[in-house]
Amino acid sequence: MTIAASLNPQPVSFRPKQRLGFNTRVSFNDEAGPAQGLRDGIELFKEAERLGYQSGWAYQRHFDHYLSSPLPFFAAAGQHTRRIHLGSAVIPMRYQDPILLAEAAGTTDLLIDGRLELAISTGANAAFDAVFGTVDTDARTEAKRRQARFLSAIAGEVLHTVVSPGQGAPQGAELRVTPHSPTLRSRIRQGSASLSSAVQAAELGIGLISGTVQHDQAEGETFGQYQARIIETFRTTWLTIWGTEPPPVGVAASILVGTTADLREKYAAYDLERRTIGIAASRPKGALAPASPPAGVQISPVFQGTPDQVIEAVFNDPGIAAADEVVLFLPPGFGLAENIRLLTDLAETVAPALGWSPAL
Repeated sequence: MTIAASLNPQPVSFRPKQRLGFNTRVSFNDEAGPAQGLRDGIELFKEAERLGYQSGWAYQRHFDHYLSSPLPFFAAAGQHTRRIHLGSAVIPMRYQDPILLAEAAGTTDLLIDGRLELAISTGANAAFDAVFGTVDTDARTEAKRRQARFLSAIAGEVLHTVVSPGQGAPQGAELRVTPHSPTLRSRIRQGSASLSSAVQAAELGIGLISGTVQHDQAEGETFGQYQARIIETFRTTWLTIWGTEPPPVGVAASILVGTTADLREKYAAYDLERRTIGIAASRPKGALAPASPPAGVQISPVFQGTPDQVIEAVFNDPGIAAADEVVLFLPPGFGLAENIRLLTDLAETVAPALGWSPAL
């Protein structure tokens, strides 16, 4: 459906958008195969940079027709771009070795001249224990433990001091992750779907990016209202703990600008599909059908219609209004040409009205 402002919209403090980004699954289908999907992904980042986008994000998904290992992809995409920041949204920490991830992240960040931004999550995801192995604690507790270890590693902290011979290093040697990228920790964010994750991010002193799925909202609270509350909680908690200005907050949003009648019809069909089957909408051929989300989970709306309708709707959405950065969520089943069209139409019609200036 076309989302429009209410007849009596509540006044909203709209923050001009400092940055514009996009989020892609780097998907592939059974016909073209994964190599073509990866090449298309790099072309998408190149085109986004040409349009002036400041960030490009790729989602990690295991055992499916999507990107499973984002850091090698970012290292490759970074060789074809110069300015755009490359980020993961999100990497679930439950199935990461924190030290190996820190080594790969540091290597990647140095290769692309400090443009890496990692969004990580600690949600209770235990879907792949049969592959990655079980743990003694619950999934969320284990994810938080690995997150803390990862943050220590990329900060350059001592991970171990050699106390006896035969450990691969001289006695007394202090082992740290190498290569070390000194500023990488300042570009880590928490992928947030709830108030608790926003508080967690502020307590850890890392940034925040709010995605397209949320939980634990109040009864009757819209997606945008809860998203705004999550952002405000993060900023308030940050100020209380650190006494400094919080880092910019990004939100992922489905903003599909229909500049032609055919496009408006196409985007309306996607909107209906997303409202009907939720996160299973727009899958590439051969992709797995995702499990249904737990009861009470909210999925973000699709902002689609004419440019004027989309601008009005976006201005009156509390979550987008509260954010510093908008990240365009690209439908996973759309091809390269369709995604480039979405990036172009958003940058040329809606984004300037949001206060955005391209990076050229």
